[in-house]
Order: sequence, then C-alpha cells, then structure tokens
Amino acid sequence: MRRSLVVDDARVVRKVARKIFEDLGFSVEEAVDGQDAVAKVKATLPEVILLDWNMPVMNGLACLAAVRQLPLATQPRIIMCTTENECDKITRALETGADEYIMKPFDSDILRAKLEQVGLL
Repeated sequence: MRRSLVVDDARVVRKVARKIFEDLGFSVEEAVDGQDAVAKVKATLPEVILLDWNMPVMNGLACLAAVRQLPLATQPRIIMCTTENECDKITRALETGADEYIMKPFDSDILRAKLEQVGLL
C-alpha cells in the first residue's frame, strides 16, 4: 500500500485529506506541525506529503527544506497545501523543493489531479 503523510495544524483538514487519500488506496499518517512531520518522514518514508504552509513550531517551508535535506533512499513527492496564493510564495515553495501546490479549500478531484501530475496515480 502506498504511504502518505498529511501535515496540517487543523484537525479538520487532516480528516478531509485522510479520507481522500484512503479512498485513493493510500495509508495515512498525520503530523500536526513541521517538526512532527520531519520525525514521521524518517520513521515511515511516505511516498507523498500533503504539507500546509502556516503551522506553529516549524512552518511548511522550513519543513520542506528539512525533508529535502534528509538522506532518504527515495524522496517523497511534496504537495504544498495552503491559502498562500502570492506568486512569489508559490515560486519560493517550488524552488525549495515542492513538487506541486494546491490551494485550500481542496476536494478529492483537485487532490487526485495533483497526485496524477506528480506520477502517483
């Protein structure tokens, strides 16, 4: 089974994303902030990470950079998921190593399309 990690400080977003990923055949781990996410990436080696930008402790951009620095056998696909819609922020996320970017709120069609774009469906 393919593994996913949903990283968001909002429980409702994690719940919605979990349901979508499970419906698509992924197992799901959850993390409440970037620091929690980095630890779970090391432990579970997910194939895809849905990563919020604005979180306490460690934000999504810092988490993205930290994950890209990990010596992993295979780097996960990372989809930034946020309300940040300024072009410079999207560019910064992609330059830091994000594979794709989606805006909140999202639905199953949007997430499915992004997973297809990064080659996981």
